[in-house]
Amino acid sequence: MNLGENLRLAIRALNSNKMRTALTMLGIIIGVAVTIVVVAIGQGARESVAATINSLGTNLIMVRPGPRRIQLTAAGRATSGSPESSNKLTLADAKLMGRQFADTIAAVAPQVRGNAQVRLQGADATTQIIGTTLEYMTVNNTTVRKGRFFTQFEDQGNQKVCVVGNTVASKLTGNENADLTGMSLSINRSNYLIVGMLAPKGSGAFGQDQDDLVIMPITAAMHRVLAKTKLDMISLSCVDQSDMALVQQQVTAFLRSRHHLQPPFPTNDDFQVTSQTDLLVRQQSVTTTMTTLLTAVAVISLIVGGIGIMNIMLVSVTERTREIGIRKAIGATPADIKNQFLIESAIIAVIGGMFGVLLGIGSSAALAAIQGWTTIVSPFAMIGALVVSAATGIFFGLYPAGRAAAMHPIDALRYE
Repeated sequence: MNLGENLRLAIRALNSNKMRTALTMLGIIIGVAVTIVVVAIGQGARESVAATINSLGTNLIMVRPGPRRIQLTAAGRATSGSPESSNKLTLADAKLMGRQFADTIAAVAPQVRGNAQVRLQGADATTQIIGTTLEYMTVNNTTVRKGRFFTQFEDQGNQKVCVVGNTVASKLTGNENADLTGMSLSINRSNYLIVGMLAPKGSGAFGQDQDDLVIMPITAAMHRVLAKTKLDMISLSCVDQSDMALVQQQVTAFLRSRHHLQPPFPTNDDFQVTSQTDLLVRQQSVTTTMTTLLTAVAVISLIVGGIGIMNIMLVSVTERTREIGIRKAIGATPADIKNQFLIESAIIAVIGGMFGVLLGIGSSAALAAIQGWTTIVSPFAMIGALVVSAATGIFFGLYPAGRAAAMHPIDALRYE
């Protein structure tokens, strides 16, 4: 019996039990759809994380204070000490770093950070204050949409000026696109002239709002607003991406020498040096883990669908025992019987896979439109899902097909 005849018989058999065939396909449809949605979310998340981290700055390296150290008091009690006492990063560190490694470091932006109450024309809000230098724009890939950034003269002169993010404008006026340039912003009961509005950046790599901030000269922030003598971060921009590993080594050796640290390293380091690449690898590792877990759920759905195909095909073999006997009696070989049932299970899986692909594409688009998630439907995922669904149908159809092929024609004809 040729392939065309087997296909005709298989389609006629499936068409005679439309509801049962549709319900059998359901498991495959769900499994394939979930697979495509999971891969789309995973790839979208990876792209989103990469774009977000790239928005932080170009060839970025961050230097932060090290973790608090456990110290023993005279009474033998353990204490972690205050954050300020464990922080050794200074403005002098940042300035010397930029001068000493000018051939590999393009710009250095020291920063102090903290929350403060701000007020504008009777409206109050709590936001993040960042004190930094003019190089912040270059290092952190920051631009202004209205007005300007503060100048080097305003920074060195301890001037009371600032630039404001969209979220702050929304909190204070109800309109995130409001232009507050030229207005006076009260920060801790002291007035600061708003000289510019920052271009929006959206959510950061860790979900934080990058537009909920006020940036001002570092001297004003340290002395007038946050009362800090040490830095919370030093951001560095490398001359070239190929220099990032070298800069990390240079900065690490420089700070160990300047802070008079003793081995063992890195245990005794009072700072942490991380690169843009480190952040990307860390975030994508989390994304990959979640995608793998969700893909496992999708695989389980496909297996459940395959078991459903096996179950229905076994029922079909039992119902058609007499038909099998008649076909064998008139000359059908065991291979003909086996191929017929394998083709039936494969058709169920392939058609179910096609509907699953359509459902997966539609679901991915719906998530992007309704939830605002970034989803990227991969052609390889669609092709892979179809191939896997067909393989699932054939694999789980082997046992029922083999059972049908092994029937003795006389016993099959006697079956009632």
